[in-house]
Amino acid sequence: MNQRKIAIIGDGAVGSSIAFALSLSEVVNEILIIDYNKDKAEGDALDMQDGNSFLSVPKTIKAGDYEDVRGSHVVVIAAGAAQKPGETRLDLLKKNVAIIKSVSASLKPYLDPGTIVLVVANPVDILSYIAYQELGIPSSRVIGSGTVLDTSRLKVAISRDTGIDPRSIHTFVVGEHGDSEVPLWSMTTVGGLHILDYCHQCGRCKKGSREHLEELRKEVADAAYRIIEKKGATYYAVAIAVSRIIRAIVNDENSILTVSTLYKEGEKGIYMSLPAIVNANGLKKVLKPVLDEAEEKALKASYETLRGKIEEIA
Repeated sequence: MNQRKIAIIGDGAVGSSIAFALSLSEVVNEILIIDYNKDKAEGDALDMQDGNSFLSVPKTIKAGDYEDVRGSHVVVIAAGAAQKPGETRLDLLKKNVAIIKSVSASLKPYLDPGTIVLVVANPVDILSYIAYQELGIPSSRVIGSGTVLDTSRLKVAISRDTGIDPRSIHTFVVGEHGDSEVPLWSMTTVGGLHILDYCHQCGRCKKGSREHLEELRKEVADAAYRIIEKKGATYYAVAIAVSRIIRAIVNDENSILTVSTLYKEGEKGIYMSLPAIVNANGLKKVLKPVLDEAEEKALKASYETLRGKIEEIA
């Protein structure tokens, strides 16, 4: 297996943006693009290949078919119907379940024993769970992009609000990648200070700290809808988020990222996001954070929302 070969299934706005982001990355040396529109995949591969002389690490970038997936360290599934203005991620469910089943059936014969499957198509938690069931490989090797982007959006929202570098802000968004996602304010710090302690020292906000945090939560939850309303789809930031996950896998980093993974309450399982250790083998371990009462209740509600959708299609 080529530890630095990545295959991308689906060459729409998201898939092509992921391919481009990876083409600029130093951790990947081969990118395979697969799409039912072979001309589009070949055109994108040729277009990116033409920039190789400008890269610090030149890449082999090509279009291909499912059998070419052999030898890939990570397979990204970005195939799916696009989210339309006014449409929630869960509205995409019925359209995209059929797509993920078809992709999984085509992909399964060509997966190497150590290949990691990274689902990006929405609704990502449910589609990750379907892929896990259809592929029949350990859940540690089937992960979703989850709330990695949502976590970044929260850091950026706090950064805009405080004027502090987002890299000095630490937080997690967990649960569903969607309307019921849960920001973990109890674990959010700005420069090592708890967010509420920072707010008390900052003094710029005339509102109560809790009220202001709720405004930030809503800003993050609505981020995708605002972008979709203005330009039709989101793809640049998710491409960067996916590139970050792939870097953690390829470099065997043991990074903690809020990827979507199998989570069970009793006998019933679902995919949703929690902080997890990600390395070359995929998911090493899920970390269950210590939550306050409100966060526990919200995470339970997010779990039940996702569980209900799975039962609808069972």
